[in-house]
Amino acid sequence: MRTGEPLPAVGAVLASLATGLWHWDNAAGQVTVDAEAARLLGLPPEPATLTVATARARLHPVDWNEIVSVVQLAVMEETLAEVRVRIMDEHGRVVRTVRSRSKPSFNHEMKAYELIGTIQEVTEPPPGVAARSPVTGDWRRSREAFLLDAGRALAEARSTEEVLRVAAGLSMPGFSPDGLAVFGAAADRLTIIGHHGHQPGDEGPFSHMSLDTDYPAAEVVRTGRAVYLSSPEDYKARYPASWPLAQHFGRESWAFLPLTVAGRTMGAWMAAFTYPVSFTPDERSVLTTVARMLAQALSRAGAAESERELTDGLQRSMMPTLGPEIPGMTVAARYVPTGGGLQVGGDWYDMIPLPGGTSPANSGGGRFALVIGDVQGHDVRAAGLMGQLRIALRAYASEGHRPDAVLSRASRFLYGVTDSVTYGESGPEAGDVRFATCLYVEVDPASGTLDIARAGHPDPAIRMADGTVLMRPTAGGLPLGIDPDADYPTTRLVLEPGETMLICTDGLIETGGHDLDTGWRRIRRTLESHNGDMEALADALVQAVHGPSSHHTTGPLVDRREDDIALLLLCRVSEGCGCDAEATTIPSVRRTMLTIAQAEPERIAGARQQLRELLHDWMSEDQVDSAVLLVSEMLTNVLVHTDADALLVAEVTGRPGAEGTPGERRMRVEVTDASDDLPHRRHPGELASSGRGLVLTELLADAWGVDPRGEGKSIWFELYESSAKEPEAPGEVDGPGVP
Repeated sequence: MRTGEPLPAVGAVLASLATGLWHWDNAAGQVTVDAEAARLLGLPPEPATLTVATARARLHPVDWNEIVSVVQLAVMEETLAEVRVRIMDEHGRVVRTVRSRSKPSFNHEMKAYELIGTIQEVTEPPPGVAARSPVTGDWRRSREAFLLDAGRALAEARSTEEVLRVAAGLSMPGFSPDGLAVFGAAADRLTIIGHHGHQPGDEGPFSHMSLDTDYPAAEVVRTGRAVYLSSPEDYKARYPASWPLAQHFGRESWAFLPLTVAGRTMGAWMAAFTYPVSFTPDERSVLTTVARMLAQALSRAGAAESERELTDGLQRSMMPTLGPEIPGMTVAARYVPTGGGLQVGGDWYDMIPLPGGTSPANSGGGRFALVIGDVQGHDVRAAGLMGQLRIALRAYASEGHRPDAVLSRASRFLYGVTDSVTYGESGPEAGDVRFATCLYVEVDPASGTLDIARAGHPDPAIRMADGTVLMRPTAGGLPLGIDPDADYPTTRLVLEPGETMLICTDGLIETGGHDLDTGWRRIRRTLESHNGDMEALADALVQAVHGPSSHHTTGPLVDRREDDIALLLLCRVSEGCGCDAEATTIPSVRRTMLTIAQAEPERIAGARQQLRELLHDWMSEDQVDSAVLLVSEMLTNVLVHTDADALLVAEVTGRPGAEGTPGERRMRVEVTDASDDLPHRRHPGELASSGRGLVLTELLADAWGVDPRGEGKSIWFELYESSAKEPEAPGEVDGPGVP
């Protein structure tokens, strides 16, 4: 039949049965109806050709959407389309309900539907039956609510296990399956992805079944078309070979639907019922919609699981193990990837045995290096560069180079690698220039000596035996990869027994809206308040940023992850530090050391800050201010009046007093230089700009002195927490004056 042709003579026979005939050509946008069909639509009872808009105006809006979905379902399954429709008058009132049955076809060239069907009036069921009828408005509303809830729940499922759990919990309106099974396809075999409503082991006969088998799920995967079996007789007649496998489950009806994504059938979904189901168009529509959502959810979950597996494998291949225990020291590490993308980026850490001594794997506990760094970016390119740079650093360190030489060679290596890389069609043709920050620490376990070289990376933090935390400034250079001839000076620190060093990437500091200062304060609070072992401390540092996480660093976190996090903790064990209960008890001593070079007078400000951090709980603020003033005077005198560098050593000994009361602690500050010139007394006038250093020292210190050394001298002063000495009036002093 073509548009414009007269309807067949059978229309007269149908009219006598109060049944109309109609034809819908979607490509032409026309609906042709005979006289009876026109009458049922509320139009004059005569043949007519209507526009789709005119015909649609006579139907309830909800029912029009129902027609579209049922027609699509019938085209896909190559079945009849049956739908119940409410007819509206020009005032929007329902005048009758009709049932339409049609045979749709799809023109692939025109990409349009063509339908020929019948229409006849039906009687609405009484109100008491409406809620149970699968074709009433109430059922439609409950079905729409069900599909919305099911779609939301499946969209939130993050793994295949969660998808199957959601599918098993779906309660379909009017009919709910008793058993579910999800089949996949691997090569030419049928596989069981998951099932519900069956006993363990029931899936055995259906696993690894050939796709050529006479089984409904295999046929669905082969053809991509649904199979509906309304009764055991229907099942036995259509699939006699596999009926014995399904018979003992005691089911009455089965629906096998294709799981299709992007036009590819990835598997099949079985819904089995313990009661007969006729699988009306409405019921098939619900099952088909759920199958589509289930296929999308399984596809997303599978992609996410593959991505997580790739991420974990890549991360495990790039992150080292810390190896055997080191006598006298404990090491802990964490790596937490960012929450976006591939969840692996440019942060890394490493622990490298160094030549020239016994390996850390042996009882001798030779030297080793701790390395932590961050390659710019959070993509696969950053991860690849991180892997190359880590291998290069390990190679340079294993050759026996000192920390400054290791970083210099690594910077030259990264500069050459990134400057020579070009993109293809997916990126710019210019070089993919990247840089990396890095902190390299050479450790001597026997003495606790740390030789540190830094390339644009955050400074380390030291937690002392009594919980005091100091941010230790170290000399540094440019990030790696920027200047192939960059220099990286070395800073030497000593890790005392009971002290713990933290080195980390900026993700630990600046995540969560913090800047460098507020992030360090957060880290300081965590370090000061934690008394557990190293593993617990590492977890606490991560939890302070993100909330609870797994002991294993690859586990998901509950809060957002703005940047990768890598951290290393190194503890020189002693009793009470939480690392080794059998270690020797040490006295309560705080100590900090800092070298001020002639060319670095700006580091005097850092020395003042170091001293304030060392005295963070000193009872007398006046004494703290006095100590800071005297340190400034002593360091400035060395830089101005000698050609030598200044070495500052500050320590606090003794126990603090009870809360709110001064203790019996002693603070000693010593500044050493290599000049043999001793200070001499001076009498500065009122307008003099210098010469008051020793005068201030005598006024403010409880004790002070100048000690000659083999090479150079040492100027020192002490303050006692219990004294809080009041300054005296200026006058003559017996001690030596300043130069």
